[in-house]
Amino acid sequence: MSFIAPLLSILLATTGGRPSADVLKSDLDPKVNPGVDFFAYANGGWLKRHPIPSSESGWGIGNEVNDEINANLRKIAEGAAKKHAKMGSDEQKVGDFWAVAMDERKADKLGMTPLKPELDRIDAIDSVVGAISEAFRLQRWGVGAFFSFSVSQDEKNSDAMAVHMYQGGLGLPERDFYFNKEAGVAKIRDEYLLHLGRVFEYSGISADDAKTAATSVMEFETTLAEKSRKLEDLRDPLRNYNKMSVDDLQQKYTPGIAWHTGLAGWNLKPSFVIVGQPEFFGSLQTILKDTPITTLRNYLRFHLVASALPFLDHKAQDLDFKFNHEVLSGQKKPRPRWKRVLDAENGAIGFVLGRIFVKEYFPPSAKKRYADLVEAFRRSYSHRIARLDWMSPATKKMAQKKLASLRKKVGYPDKWKNYSAMQIDRSSFYSNMVHASEWQFDDQVRKYGKPVDRTEWGMTPQTYNAYYDPSNNEIVLPAATFAVPGKRDADLDDALVYGYAGASTIGHEMTHGFDDEGRQFDAKGNLKEWWTKGDAAKFMKRADVMVKQFSDYEPLPGLHINGKASLGENIADYGGLLIGVDAFKQTSTYKQGRVINGLTPMQRFFLGYALSWLSQEREQRLRRQLLSDVHAPAKWRVLGPLSNIPDFFAAFDVKPGQPMRRPADKIVRIW
Repeated sequence: MSFIAPLLSILLATTGGRPSADVLKSDLDPKVNPGVDFFAYANGGWLKRHPIPSSESGWGIGNEVNDEINANLRKIAEGAAKKHAKMGSDEQKVGDFWAVAMDERKADKLGMTPLKPELDRIDAIDSVVGAISEAFRLQRWGVGAFFSFSVSQDEKNSDAMAVHMYQGGLGLPERDFYFNKEAGVAKIRDEYLLHLGRVFEYSGISADDAKTAATSVMEFETTLAEKSRKLEDLRDPLRNYNKMSVDDLQQKYTPGIAWHTGLAGWNLKPSFVIVGQPEFFGSLQTILKDTPITTLRNYLRFHLVASALPFLDHKAQDLDFKFNHEVLSGQKKPRPRWKRVLDAENGAIGFVLGRIFVKEYFPPSAKKRYADLVEAFRRSYSHRIARLDWMSPATKKMAQKKLASLRKKVGYPDKWKNYSAMQIDRSSFYSNMVHASEWQFDDQVRKYGKPVDRTEWGMTPQTYNAYYDPSNNEIVLPAATFAVPGKRDADLDDALVYGYAGASTIGHEMTHGFDDEGRQFDAKGNLKEWWTKGDAAKFMKRADVMVKQFSDYEPLPGLHINGKASLGENIADYGGLLIGVDAFKQTSTYKQGRVINGLTPMQRFFLGYALSWLSQEREQRLRRQLLSDVHAPAKWRVLGPLSNIPDFFAAFDVKPGQPMRRPADKIVRIW
């Protein structure tokens, strides 16, 4: 089905009329009591009819939206590839990228040839200094060897760009993968060791040497992981803000790393840097010194080759699939090549593709509908803050100021970045990925010392997602995030839209400005204490109730949700629902109270929220998410927040003692 009809119908929908093919009604599993498991009640019918395809690690509403988007992006790319457009134009970049990426014969003929010059450089490394120099070089290619780097807004001065250094350099998704003793995680470690060996063999190392290299690199990464902060600790913006001169970084923590030289190679001469985890860099110095040069060479070799696998020949892509998709996510077979190419193209030149996309599929009039919905939610949140009985007038005043200052970006950028200098041609799939990575890296470096561009977007219009940026105090809502697959105007009533697009997205992102992390940034986006000490303590006491709630959930035997790491997302889900309920109560749909297909307006609101998390995933992907993601799995993003909301209890007659209604003394009460 074409994406244009369903997307435009959603964005231009008007209320009124009995909906046909009611998605909320058809997705239900009436055999489930909503007071026992609302996720299964709301989505169970759909989930039974839609098993996970063998090429996927999970399946849900986001996949169906993306399938509709991708069908049209493919038409755009294929059409551009046939035109041989003017060099430097959007169509030339989109077309050339697509043409060479889809050319499997060329990829197989080239094999590892595109990597050979860089592998020769790595083989010539004979010192720690040489290894660090290569790590700086590889950062431009998107290879975060030893550490991570960015140029982004100074958390305490959002009008300025600053150089940031963070822990990094791991091949597994997150540090706890190296230590967790759960059987499934232990198996992943075993498979990762085999993957290291296979990648080394593919890169030209003999089988015996590959096995030795794999063992030494695994030991090296495990040592790095041991010195890395845990996932939940990375959510503390104050602890992760350590401003120092480059001399201090070098002298106090890493005397063996020539930071001035490395940064100068990127055309950077900062007066200071912001170091996320100084103790990691202090340990890195010792680890590098104590590690044989052969191991450092092999470590760099692996990370270079592993990053390139998806863009090389069949053998390389098979290696990438075996570990990164089959082992880590549970896929049974690779996704079609054209989908993988679109994923890569969106990552490399997504805004170039997006500029063409919105011209054809997203009219300017669509912005107004959802911009107005943002304002309805802003008013609702303002009224809720004003009514809080635990927050002091002083903090309320500042909170209202921050909410009023919140910027909204809806649909697509008003100003598009100029990508004309990015080099994309038909040389090879991999070379285009490198050129795009270099351009993106240099683009962020160029921002240093210049005024912050607050009009810039960090997510493409065709992305089914959204985000809150604390340094800009803004919510960004791409066009695709409002889509419901295959639905027309008459299929979508206000109750569904307020729950689906409103509570789960707009209200969620808005609440991020006041979650455990976002609340520490002021109206201008600066990391600054603006709460009274008493109010901050009250907030954390109330948030701790939610930490305990989610930490008790055990989606897999022996693996619980990380309540501390996921706190911000859980607060945002909960806050989005509360704001959404209040905003929806102001609509004519709610006030008229008309029942549709046996469902009241408030029931449809909550079912619309559950629709946004309609998905299921394989055990492998669930395990990966529990250890490395700050988001709770989809099912618990429905069960968790709803079990704290009295309007939900009333809508579905959820009785005390049922799983979907937490005891009165354990209900979360923040917003």
